Amino acid sequence: MDATVNWVNGMTFLGASNSGHLVAMDTRIDFGGNDQAPNPKEIVLIGLGGCTAMDVVTILRKSRQQIENCTVQLTAKQSNEPPTVFSEIHLHYVISGHNLSRERIENAIDLSAKKFCSVSIMIEKTAIISRDFEIIGSVAK
Repeated sequence: MDATVNWVNGMTFLGASNSGHLVAMDTRIDFGGNDQAPNPKEIVLIGLGGCTAMDVVTILRKSRQQIENCTVQLTAKQSNEPPTVFSEIHLHYVISGHNLSRERIENAIDLSAKKFCSVSIMIEKTAIISRDFEIIGSVAK
């Protein structure tokens, strides 16, 4: 995996993945930016949410769950002193659908956390990650 980051102007940068996708980065005005795009740390947090959400949806589909939506709400705390790494992150999954199994959802989240989500596994080197979920829709008996 390769990527390139190019300075655009001010504190705006444009990242390009080796697959050709682009992501803009900026920072707050008080840090010299224009606050026009997520900052790099926000992108890491969003990447964590995306990684685990993709895992959970894939696992639930394979286990024949009638999933209609999956949202991951992330709340992060950072250390007070530089480097201000993430120290705690909470992931709250909101899964909607019909005839959903609590056990299968718990299993999907657990598999993502322990086996498949490389972003989560990397971040756990510096942060405590907690997880919970809620189901919107019908639950299988």
